[in-house]
Formats: sequence, C-alpha cells, structure tokens
Amino acid sequence: MSEKKPDQVVFNEETQKYDASLKPYPTNLGAPAITLVETVAWKRLNAKRANEHLKSSFDELKSQYEKLVERMELNELVYNAKFSFEPIVGNIYHLYRNKSEVPFLSILSPEECRFDHLGSFRLTSEKLWEAIDE
Repeated sequence: MSEKKPDQVVFNEETQKYDASLKPYPTNLGAPAITLVETVAWKRLNAKRANEHLKSSFDELKSQYEKLVERMELNELVYNAKFSFEPIVGNIYHLYRNKSEVPFLSILSPEECRFDHLGSFRLTSEKLWEAIDE
C-alpha cells in the first residue's frame, strides 16, 4: 500500500498519477472561489415571460378555433337548408325560414320576399358559405 499524500496534492489513487490539470474544478488554494450563481430571479422572470408567450399563443389558437367552429356551423346551417338549384360560386343567396319554420335558400333578396330572413351568403370556390354583411 502506498503512502498517503497530503490534501493539497492532487493524486489519483486509481491511475497512480497526478491529475490536477484534468479536474473540472480548481484544485489549489490560489484558485478563484467557486460561487453559486443566484438563478431564482432569472427563473421567475423567464418563467413569467414564457407563460405570457404561451398564453398569448393559446388565446390566438382559441380565437382561430372559435372562428372555425362558427364557420362550420354557418356552413352546416346553409347546407342543411332546402334548395332545389345548384348554387353558383360567387353568387349571393339568401336564407329564409318559411311558415313551417324550415330554412330554405333563395335567390330572392329580402326586399322581394316576405319570409323571415336569416342572412345572406356567398358560395366560395372552396364550396364554403360565407356570410355577407348587409
């Protein structure tokens, strides 16, 4: 068994070599002190920023989702209405409710018709109905 080296001497017992230069930390008394960096404030600030960014992204996606659901419901309303013609892309059609409370699609404008007007719509090239503001 070998003789024990003093604490200030960096000697590796396994390799039987002096390996102070290979250590990832300082090994002599003249080396700068190891201090821990305070990260609590940094974590708190950046966690807040990240959460704000994620909430903003979530709100944007939620808004897009709500618009998509609204558009789907509108298309479902118009496609489920009664009509006996093939709508032409780009033309404006009017949705009414008859006396039996059944919705139907017509080319007649609200001024030319006495039924309950539900809205006016245009068929897009994607075969989706979009509401026309009047």
